[in-house]
Amino acid sequence: MGEGVRAHRPLSPSPTILNMRSDMDSLDRAILNEIQSHFPIVARPYAEVGARLGLSEAEVLRRVQRLCEAGVIRRIGANFTSRRLGYTSTLCAAHVSPAELERFVEVVNRYPGVTHNYLRRHHYNVWFTLIAPSASRLEEILAEISRESGVEILSLPAQEVFKIKVDFPV
Repeated sequence: MGEGVRAHRPLSPSPTILNMRSDMDSLDRAILNEIQSHFPIVARPYAEVGARLGLSEAEVLRRVQRLCEAGVIRRIGANFTSRRLGYTSTLCAAHVSPAELERFVEVVNRYPGVTHNYLRRHHYNVWFTLIAPSASRLEEILAEISRESGVEILSLPAQEVFKIKVDFPV
């Protein structure tokens, strides 16, 4: 599907990830536990993580790179409360035929406000979230995607937001 495609099938873990789980040692697990919720906001964060765990900055970077390449780490970045920044968002669903899937995902992923998307085994088989600076811009983007792809999109904006903080101890 090309570079930038974020659609994936979360229904069964890839063999690489399954093998990686058994290949991770206690230091890999300690690094994951540190960076998922206690990532240091300093000039050299990997040196700080290393100092916390008794590792060099180079060793932490090497291990993080390996975990990224293996698909264990999907992304490293900040999370913001978009509504407090004046943005609006919606969950979107679409029924896309297999023949149209690659093209549809290509169109959707052109928009930087698409935070993630995925495939499901359901009539609405492609789901994605979209964030925009206003409700009107959000609707414009959805109309553009529909017009260009020929696929109707169901927009499901949140009525109420419940955020939970989740850590995955490894």
